[in-house]
Amino acid sequence: MIPYSTFTLENGLRVVHSHDPQSAMCAVVVLYDTGGRDESPELTGMAHLFEHLMFGGSANVPDFDSTLEMAGGNSNAATSNDFTIFYDQLPVQNVETALYLESDRMLALAFSDKALEVQRQVVIEEFKEVCLNRPYGKVSHALRPLLYKDHPYRWPVIGIEPGHIAKVCQDDVRSWHRAHYAPENAILCIVGNLSLERVEELARKWFGPIPCRSVPVRDLPDDPWPLQERRAVITDNVPQTLVSIAYRMDRYGTPGYYAADAITDILSAGKSSRLYQRLVLGTDLFTGADASITGSEESGYLILQGQLAREDDEALEQAITMLQEQARELAQEGNVSAYELERTKNRYESTFTMENVGLIFRAQNLAMAVYHGEDINGIVARYRSITAGEIASTARRLFIDHAPGIVICRPTPKEP
Repeated sequence: MIPYSTFTLENGLRVVHSHDPQSAMCAVVVLYDTGGRDESPELTGMAHLFEHLMFGGSANVPDFDSTLEMAGGNSNAATSNDFTIFYDQLPVQNVETALYLESDRMLALAFSDKALEVQRQVVIEEFKEVCLNRPYGKVSHALRPLLYKDHPYRWPVIGIEPGHIAKVCQDDVRSWHRAHYAPENAILCIVGNLSLERVEELARKWFGPIPCRSVPVRDLPDDPWPLQERRAVITDNVPQTLVSIAYRMDRYGTPGYYAADAITDILSAGKSSRLYQRLVLGTDLFTGADASITGSEESGYLILQGQLAREDDEALEQAITMLQEQARELAQEGNVSAYELERTKNRYESTFTMENVGLIFRAQNLAMAVYHGEDINGIVARYRSITAGEIASTARRLFIDHAPGIVICRPTPKEP
């Protein structure tokens, strides 16, 4: 059990605290309910750019990182399609430094032209590194539009193209901060050897004076799940063909979400998994195979992937068929054994338990639990409640009742 308490400040900031008397360090996490889904189609990548800009200085702190490092701390951040999360770790006696830094940039980011230009170039270079110069980096850009027509999940967090980031101006930056980086749109989590009374005192001291800013109501389109297969073929500087088969799935918090998560574990977690045993070891067609979910707040997708040992068209179609057959088998009642399901649940519980030993991961998971309106101590039990019948019905809905988007990424043909 993870001990924790929650409270909300008058300005709407939600605070979660977990007392850890064993650690000399503490973790401070600030989660903002904003990500790529809040962007305009003409200005994608904005949420990720803004994550970088949050380290560019604020009204009273010209350099976030150096100030935190002087207090013995370190920091980082991450952006998803749904949220942006910042996390700091430092000695517990210096916790106020982190709270001062986080509150100052929530209240008054510097909006300097220099910071914008520097981070613009950093993000553009990151786009080139992740999407243009990394093997299979273009797959996500090709895949998402096959699954979504109008929803902003149709582009990845990094954005559609570097040109969108190149045209971001100060008005765009200020508007984003005003609309999304408000206390009522954030969750603060503090984990360490601090009492609840002390955390309440510090939260009110540093964040209480920040005024709320009327965050816009999110109203996004709900694209229907595809009923016909959609394909895209791309070529790139890759060593072998990669097949990606993606199916829409239910949003986080629904029974179908947890069943889909279990499905990918049964298919690909470890060397005893079905894809590894049956496709990688059992055939000479695959050099690797995997399955995963996006874990989205709205309807995301489950993806099957395989790296092929051969490049001919017959092998390609055979590989697509074999990957889909492994997924569709799960739609048959009784196909998942009690042993297989128990192994999946045990693996999930073990991973969850070990992950929460570390301060940063525990603070992030606590913030996410508050974000989802759930009890972190009930997450494992909820996963353990998954039945073989739920897996079968979810597999039937995903893999049989609906159709996938398929991206085939092939090596660029060599010149004669």
